[in-house]
Amino acid sequence: MRKTVAKISLFILIGIIISACDAVKRVPEGKYLLKKNNITIDGEKEKGDNISSLLYQQPNSTILGYPFRLNLYNIAKKNPDSSYKAMFLDNPKKFERQSRLLSAKQVQRKGKSFFYSGIHSFLKKTGEAPVIVDSNRTDKSLIRIKSHYFNNGYFNAKASYTVDTLSKKRAKINYSIARGELHRIDSLTTKIASPALDSLYEKTKNLSALKTGDIFKSENFDLERERITTNFRNNGAFYFQQSNITFDIDTVDTGDKTNVKMIIDDQVLREGDSTVTRPFKLYNVSEVNIYTDTPLNKSAAKVTDSVTYKGFNLYSYKKLKYRPKAITDAVFIAPDTKYSDIRTSVTSRYLSNLKVFNSPAIQYKLDPNDSLNNSLIANIYLTPRKKFSFGASLDFTHSNIQDFGISATTSVTIRNVFNGAETLDVALRGNIGSSRDFANPNNLFFNVSEYGIDTKLSFPRILMPFNTEKIIPKSTIPSTSISMGFAKQQNIGLDKENFTGAMTYNWSPRKGTIRHENRFDLFNVQYVNNINVGNYFNVYKSSYNALNNLAQTYNTNPENVNPENGELTIPVGADQFIADVLNNNTTLNPGDPEYKTVNTISERKNRLSENNFILASSYTFSKTTKTSLTDNTFYVFKTKVESAGNMLSLFGQAAKTIDDQNNSKAIFGLAYSQYIKTELEYVKHWDLKREKVFAIRTFFGIAIPYGNSTNIPFSRSYFAGGSNDIRAWQPYSLGPGSSGAINDFNEANLKITTSAELRFKIINSLKGALFVDAGNIWNVLDDVEDEPSVFEGISSLEDIAVGSGFGFRYDLSFFVIRLDLAFKTYIPSDDASKKWFRDYNFGNSVLNIGINYPF
Repeated sequence: MRKTVAKISLFILIGIIISACDAVKRVPEGKYLLKKNNITIDGEKEKGDNISSLLYQQPNSTILGYPFRLNLYNIAKKNPDSSYKAMFLDNPKKFERQSRLLSAKQVQRKGKSFFYSGIHSFLKKTGEAPVIVDSNRTDKSLIRIKSHYFNNGYFNAKASYTVDTLSKKRAKINYSIARGELHRIDSLTTKIASPALDSLYEKTKNLSALKTGDIFKSENFDLERERITTNFRNNGAFYFQQSNITFDIDTVDTGDKTNVKMIIDDQVLREGDSTVTRPFKLYNVSEVNIYTDTPLNKSAAKVTDSVTYKGFNLYSYKKLKYRPKAITDAVFIAPDTKYSDIRTSVTSRYLSNLKVFNSPAIQYKLDPNDSLNNSLIANIYLTPRKKFSFGASLDFTHSNIQDFGISATTSVTIRNVFNGAETLDVALRGNIGSSRDFANPNNLFFNVSEYGIDTKLSFPRILMPFNTEKIIPKSTIPSTSISMGFAKQQNIGLDKENFTGAMTYNWSPRKGTIRHENRFDLFNVQYVNNINVGNYFNVYKSSYNALNNLAQTYNTNPENVNPENGELTIPVGADQFIADVLNNNTTLNPGDPEYKTVNTISERKNRLSENNFILASSYTFSKTTKTSLTDNTFYVFKTKVESAGNMLSLFGQAAKTIDDQNNSKAIFGLAYSQYIKTELEYVKHWDLKREKVFAIRTFFGIAIPYGNSTNIPFSRSYFAGGSNDIRAWQPYSLGPGSSGAINDFNEANLKITTSAELRFKIINSLKGALFVDAGNIWNVLDDVEDEPSVFEGISSLEDIAVGSGFGFRYDLSFFVIRLDLAFKTYIPSDDASKKWFRDYNFGNSVLNIGINYPF
């Protein structure tokens, strides 16, 4: 099977190479393959690609200059069915011989098989037909070019083209553009028939996108239409539409000047078979009706329960199950206010965000009780989601910890828990696995396990003892969540017990298309209890191997080693050898490098095996200009500040529960961590057109211990490497600094990274990427003294590792499957003469498989 696949792959590769020499084999006689578009504007070559992107004909796509898809298309047979039939028509004896082995019908059907027909259809579909120079499409390009310049103030722009034939059925098109005079707006006048609209316009005309002296641009007219319509509809003009705005543009005998007149006529209404006009009105909302459990056929249903709360009317077709305030707090359409589009959209967004209703339907109608017809009634129809919803998943896993594992998760969501639109999520998770590395005296197949429970209670408001409306308005859709969790491991690592809890506030203000996200953790508590500390050297093998190698020379206590193999026993022998060295019971002295190595191993063991109690508060702010999934020109900025231990320190001093003021302080017998941590991240994307995107990401993070701590807990420290980081290194396998990643899980408290990636289309949904990642982690302002690991200023930036490579992405619309192959380009831990490109080969490459883009 492998040989067959190899032969087919070799056949396709050879075919592509051969066809590369004959890219015009599918170009008809008398026609030309378009190789290039040359564009000159006022005698100068086009510098950008604004005009080239307007052309109806572009040369065949290339990958690094190679027309891969064109050559795929060329190696496909033009008519495979006809070729198959001709093979037997020209040789009937061959058809007869095959019919003896197979039936005549089967021989005919074989022509439809993948080998004879399917492969050629596949090559045509994934390939790209040659782009033939077409005068009709070129003429259309000229029309589009002139239209583009007209819309940008060049009313008399001229465009022409010539075709230059090249060798062997190839040609290039030369476009020549003369823009002519640039027109500007000389005067602006308005004619607004409805007095109410004229008054609204006058209040905001200084914000107009059209100003005298500006270049005439069609897009500015569109912006002004949008601005005026938004202003009017947010101030009561319910029936006003963008199409009600027209512009009269006068360019007759004005030279390069343009006179603009904006016209807004009265509202046109149809009454019977005739039409009438009347001034536009500004409407008030007189009544807001909220139907909390709308049935599918609401016209046939009958309201059975209702209540009026602060001017809002709430109706239910069954018993009302919601506290009125929980619903009305999410409604921004208020009685006795002007109609407003923005209030409608924010109301819809907030009600959807409650997560207890489906998307609401908001409808307006004229108030029949208003004889002047100046009022609207707002009807809000809500459809509740199910009270309970369940989820479950089952996965089979394999990792470096367990040879085979089964993990399962089950969850339940309970909505409207306290009749205030609250949501409770409870998730149970468990894992059982088999590991050959674990001592297994009972010979059990499943000998490792992990289980946990996570709960989160969400409130659609800010839970505070005081009113926060002035600080965090309702329009920012605030919420509060209280979460708790517990997890326990058995025969995994140090058999941790992990307790977590948090109280988190979220709110999301919007400014135009820019979204802001705010998250404030009033408290985030974590307690890690290591039960099986004696298993430390079975988990951190690198530390044990380094210690064991030293013991072969410096161990003086025979009880520390296994007599059968002479190696340190775990845990007693390894721990006792460390104690012997640090207590000067061996020939090693404190100044010896080997003594420092043992001391470092001891300090790391104490830090990674100690129990951690963390009580932190943090604030996270993010800002993005991304408007949709297809937006490829945007940026994301994110920052986070976290502080831990201060509250406990104050509480401990006040309650006088802190033990031993000279050593690490503990509260209720638990030593707590104290540090300050900050992070900055910036992501930027540029759309290079023709389905090419250039993206960068930079990250800086630092955590500084102080007070009760001299280092950062493992769970709050940084690591480098992995599919979303420095991809040429595995997770935890880079740094700190130039130390060479001597530990099993390398981490530190300072991290600097940056990445750049060029993304491009290969075939259909298959995308490609070229990337470069750079960065590292270091120790700074903590108790680590190992010089290669410590950040000592600008000079330490020489320790920044560099990885580069290429990748493939398959776009499934709702998510992207990603495969990246990364190579170590610059290795800071190697000798000076070996840092660059030493391991730049497939044997030392790292394959990363992930979901979605890395940034």
